[in-house]
Amino acid sequence: MESLKARPPTAAGHSHRDTPGQLQVAIGQYSSAGRKAHNQDCHGATVPRAAQLVVKGIALALADGISSSRVSGIASETAVKAFLADYYCTSEAWSVRAAGTRVISAIDAWLDAQTRATQFRYQRDHGYVCTFAALVLRGRSAHLFHLGDSRIYRLHQGSLELLTSDHCKWAAGGERHLSRALGARDRDQPDYRQLPLQEGQHYILATDGLYEHISPQQVIERLSDPQANLDQVAQALVDAAQLNGSADNLTIQIARIDQLPGEGARLLREKAEQLPLPPILGPGEQLDGFRIERQLQISARSHAYLATDLKSGAHVFLKTPSTELGGDRAYLERLLMEEWVARRVRSTHLLAAAAIDRQRRYLYTVSEYIDGQTLAQWLRDNQRPDLERVRDITEQVARGLRALHRMEMLHRDLKPENIMLDRSGTVKLIDFGAVRISGLEELAGASGGNELLGTALYAAPECLLGECPTTRSDLYSLGVLTYHMLSGAFPYGPRMARARTVTEQRRLSYGSLASDNSAVPRWVDAAIRQAVHPDPFRRYAHLSEFVHDLRTPNHSLLSGQRPPLIERNPVAFWRGLAALQFVLILTLLYLLNQPT
Repeated sequence: MESLKARPPTAAGHSHRDTPGQLQVAIGQYSSAGRKAHNQDCHGATVPRAAQLVVKGIALALADGISSSRVSGIASETAVKAFLADYYCTSEAWSVRAAGTRVISAIDAWLDAQTRATQFRYQRDHGYVCTFAALVLRGRSAHLFHLGDSRIYRLHQGSLELLTSDHCKWAAGGERHLSRALGARDRDQPDYRQLPLQEGQHYILATDGLYEHISPQQVIERLSDPQANLDQVAQALVDAAQLNGSADNLTIQIARIDQLPGEGARLLREKAEQLPLPPILGPGEQLDGFRIERQLQISARSHAYLATDLKSGAHVFLKTPSTELGGDRAYLERLLMEEWVARRVRSTHLLAAAAIDRQRRYLYTVSEYIDGQTLAQWLRDNQRPDLERVRDITEQVARGLRALHRMEMLHRDLKPENIMLDRSGTVKLIDFGAVRISGLEELAGASGGNELLGTALYAAPECLLGECPTTRSDLYSLGVLTYHMLSGAFPYGPRMARARTVTEQRRLSYGSLASDNSAVPRWVDAAIRQAVHPDPFRRYAHLSEFVHDLRTPNHSLLSGQRPPLIERNPVAFWRGLAALQFVLILTLLYLLNQPT
């Protein structure tokens, strides 16, 4: 077949025929290991209900692991599962192209990180790499995403058309190699196409194990019956390709367009991509099925409310942008990114997104309501917390940060105002507006660069210099937070926030928490000092090391000599160095003036 690979044989077909006037699609799919011992392909499809069908559509995804890698099957399974989960977690205000591209870029970065963390990091063809193809059917349009040599076809009125271009290059001897793939370190955005849908069309996703061993005519004949069971057709085409000599894994997905939605659904979808900002709300007012109970916080950037979901009766936290920021696209993108992060990462110590499935008429985010107070307020009420309570809070914050780091995310705005303590003592990180997601630099206005988005007093020195943040940058912020809880002050005083050169930062000295009348032991102070070192490479490598040393003395931090003078007293160091240079110059002049 001139224009058409899977997981263990599955046939999860689906015929969506729920509501007149909605998009109705029949789906068939099948996958086989073929003559190989293991199937490194993966495929899946999601047909949502209610409002998400209109706003997000139906998604199909297929990935093919490269045969040279023994872990590429993990890569293909991760890619498909992550895309089908994360795409539906993106904001309804994003276009399909923006949502799909961002999700795929995040998956690409995660796969690349797994390769770099293993023995495959120097072997491009042995890592977590796979081809990828996805099809999103929304409203009256088809949206195609593609990386590698898995293909997408369209069959309409007896004609089979290839819609994607293989990302391959030919080597000496006639061997074909992938030039682009998911997880291959290239950081390429996927190819994207948008096409109009018509009733009766078939869209076909297939791997090379199938399309290289089957003719277009076989596909056309198998799909000529508009009432055919698509699961059976998919299996028959896989069987035919095997009979024709395919020695690879084989996977195929078929989607038949049975009914297109009416114009009303199209208008709703377009409205979702251009959601207006809601007005300032008062108690008793309603917004998209939420009743406002009271205002929680009003600032120049956003309004936060306690609201009740009238459908479930649950309390939720509803956040709307300030009307003055309606034209700030970058800010609105960050606000929408918050809900995506909350849906992608699940942890007891991270704010969770609310489970809402309804059409939105305005731009806002909805998350769980935490009955408690911010750490900032708690510290005002408890100005000298004991060391054990500080350890407990630090450990819980570290768990939340680790959950983000495992998903290749950096919080970048750790401070008491962005931490909540509920009535049971559980600590949760909130406000994900500054979160950096690896692989998403600045797609369509989303802030992913190195600009300082967090609070300068808690920001790592390298972030103040405009350098790329890392997990050690979040570690620095956690160290500052721990120091502040114990002392009410900051490790280098307020001047660090204004030190925007390396020279200025080196002149600052760490203020020790340990003294004869202090409740902070020297070894705890030593752990905090290590965590907030200005040089990121001299900090702890992992959050767990810092948390461990807060409870267990690390004798290696105490048994060495005192910190060098440049760290203890930079001013005295530079004055001493200048005095030494002056003495050397005088000595040299004296020697030069002596008679020979």
